[in-house]
Amino acid sequence: MELMAPCHFGLEAVLKREILDLGYEISSVEDGRVTFLGDAEAIATANIFLRTAERILLKAGSVHAETYDELFEGTKAIPWEEYLPRDAKFQVTKATTVKSKLFSPSDIQSIVKKAVVERLKSVYKIDWFPEDGASYPIRVFFMKDEAVLALDTTGESLHKRGYRKLTAKAPISETLAAALIALTPWKADRILVDPFCGSGTFPIEAAMMAANIAPGMERSFTAEHWQNLIAKKHWYDAVEEAQDLIQMPAECDIQGYDIDGEVIKAARENARRAGVEQLIHFQQRPVSELRHPKKYGFIITNPPYGERLEDKAALPALYREMGEAFTRLDSWSEYVITSYEDAEKYIGKKAAKNRKIYNGMIRAYYYQFPGPRPPKRNGPQRTD
Repeated sequence: MELMAPCHFGLEAVLKREILDLGYEISSVEDGRVTFLGDAEAIATANIFLRTAERILLKAGSVHAETYDELFEGTKAIPWEEYLPRDAKFQVTKATTVKSKLFSPSDIQSIVKKAVVERLKSVYKIDWFPEDGASYPIRVFFMKDEAVLALDTTGESLHKRGYRKLTAKAPISETLAAALIALTPWKADRILVDPFCGSGTFPIEAAMMAANIAPGMERSFTAEHWQNLIAKKHWYDAVEEAQDLIQMPAECDIQGYDIDGEVIKAARENARRAGVEQLIHFQQRPVSELRHPKKYGFIITNPPYGERLEDKAALPALYREMGEAFTRLDSWSEYVITSYEDAEKYIGKKAAKNRKIYNGMIRAYYYQFPGPRPPKRNGPQRTD
């Protein structure tokens, strides 16, 4: 089967590496999506283990359509009976279109639904479907008149790990946080500090990585009920494997700071729900007081962007304080995601690299300030 894993734009390479590490073959990499080959077991494994995918989709077919008649006939030609049982509850939950002649999501959804019904009527020889069985959500992606139709195996997005019940203002998603950590050379034996930790997403995702806790262990998925396609055993086996791979207590030094004490309480509760509270030290502390005696640590953070006009006036001083903290921690590596256009100016140094990232609908940049690696015995320092 062809399985599609959407992800944040610009982070396809991180997701590709994750999928390869699970042992699956990549068939294509496109903007915001990685497609790979896998069996029924792969659906369960990918949903439970992938940290940076937004969901796992099972490709049913593709259609070239410049008219609604072409969309209807092309959709009807797909063997939907191979995926949908007689009692399936199937809705076209989402349609997106880019640079295509068909651009109305609601019309696309309606036509696809009718075409699937007509196909199943001819195969099952019935005129009415009760739709009282398991849910099989269908998604349609149009790009330059080429439509891909897929079943959503995940349900709620994979960024909903289940641990974050309490959020701070402008939170970063769990999948994006995991991908940004993966873009750095940080490993569990190096200290990591987030001075603007908010509800704790960066520290919690880092701690889960350090302890090798699979992100989807504690949640459910739509395809768990697709017993015509995926045996229950695959889900049980994947969770059991995930439990066996956990390494607790992990040896790590992860810290989260924030100026807001109530936010720190929320972060602690989220860490507890994620099962990593003993791996993270949270503390109420402004960035102006950021100091640390250890060398060669990492700062990975999502500071305020100033999206509201009244907040923007405070940003120069805040980013200047951040830059002063970076100067004090001169052997550290810093990674900052922000949409603030003057970030480098007030931090006081030029990033070695920056990468355009979309945090939700906000265009941001991931500024990378690599520091020296810890010196090896009798060896020179190198830059991360």
